[in-house]
Amino acid sequence: MNILQNYINGQWVNSHSAETINVVNPATKEILALVPYGEATRKDIDDATAAAHQAYLDWKNVPVIKRIQPLFRLKQLLEENRDEISHLITLESGKTLAESVGEIQRAIENVEVACATPMLMQSDFLENIATGIDEFMIRQPLGVTACIAPFNFPAMISFWFLPYAIATGNSMIIKPSEKVPLTMMKIFELLHQLDLPKGLVSLVHGGKATVDGILDHPQIKSVSFVGSTAVARYIYARGTANGKRVQAQGGAKNPVVVLPDADIEMTSQIITDSVYGCAGQRCLAASVVITVDDDRKVKESLFEAAKSRTVGYGLNKGVDMGPVISPESKTRIEGLIDKGIAEGASVLLDGRNMKVTGYETGNFISPTILENLSLTGELIKTEIFGPVMSLIHMKTVDEAIAFINQGVYGNMACLFTSSGSSARKFRNESMAGNIGINIGIAAPMAQFPFSGWKDSFFGDLHGQGKHAIEFFTQTKVVVERWPKEWTRRF
Repeated sequence: MNILQNYINGQWVNSHSAETINVVNPATKEILALVPYGEATRKDIDDATAAAHQAYLDWKNVPVIKRIQPLFRLKQLLEENRDEISHLITLESGKTLAESVGEIQRAIENVEVACATPMLMQSDFLENIATGIDEFMIRQPLGVTACIAPFNFPAMISFWFLPYAIATGNSMIIKPSEKVPLTMMKIFELLHQLDLPKGLVSLVHGGKATVDGILDHPQIKSVSFVGSTAVARYIYARGTANGKRVQAQGGAKNPVVVLPDADIEMTSQIITDSVYGCAGQRCLAASVVITVDDDRKVKESLFEAAKSRTVGYGLNKGVDMGPVISPESKTRIEGLIDKGIAEGASVLLDGRNMKVTGYETGNFISPTILENLSLTGELIKTEIFGPVMSLIHMKTVDEAIAFINQGVYGNMACLFTSSGSSARKFRNESMAGNIGINIGIAAPMAQFPFSGWKDSFFGDLHGQGKHAIEFFTQTKVVVERWPKEWTRRF
């Protein structure tokens, strides 16, 4: 089986590392490819950075209106290759084909927004800030930038950063997750078709050694990361200690509050999609469902909706939920379910020891619902990152908001209600970066930043939209005076 190559200086090249790990289909356990790994991959980062820096020196002086032209072609290529890319996403990540198609659409939307960079980069000008003196601000690119991407969205998340970095005049190195490198390999085949300078975009495989090579390299000026909170904190600390600009999206424990006046049938379906979509492996998956006042009907409706979901291979028709990414993830998630039970939770729906006919070795867990969790236990605070709903009950919306705000995470919080005043109170008082009202996945569209508070985000500027433009540029303020007597000399 061939070892995956890096893409450096406009061509496919072998890694310096002879060490590899397997890329495995989580549903079938088929080995899809071998990906470079190990300490020697740091040399790959050196090569990519050298090429990226040379490309940046010319690219930064290309007019912005010309820099965005390849993005129009990239949008077209992504649309033309949507089916193949979606198939690859499902093969290596396990999500359903419909979920993969939706992921590609989100990536395309970010390319579309980045095409507006000539307008988004416009800054401020003030004439006669003092007598005969004008002052204005301009935005200039940083240089070589890097993206360290997670496994759960092999295509979309890199596009929170890549098109904006290019459009604003930077070069970029992408390190995909070693678990799901094939999707980005295909996307770089498409990037190779664009009229981009050699070295402007690079793809380097690897694990922690590659990450550390990015964090330590003096010519890499910024790092964009999405992953767990523990790794996000590490990325932010080491990157900023080396003088880099860092945006690091971390984990979550997303609460959803259901008020008695909510439409129960609609609410249950939306929440079920949120909890179990992508097998719960997304940073905006609902995790804790808080019922307020009468909870019996809500609980029954959630149970029926969760029980009805079909678990299986994501390429097969009729499948609502695929496997989790690895045997280690399956073991960890089932262990957390066990921990919740040990802490006093009862099992309303048990998804452990799941077997799918024809795919008995796959990493499957079916929808699980735990109720009556201890509010002081470990499970109520721990990101499960799997298809597990924790169902708890509170007396008032104020009590629910207080519970949300005392948590360490702040990625998303959602409310289901027909009351405008309750919705306004919730969006104003809940301490989370993404708020949903009668929405189960409060995923910002590409025009808006993907927000996050507390231990769900480390940095100042988020991915997507105008935040991305600001992150990938540095401001320069110019103060000018042109006295008339000087101009008469010329």
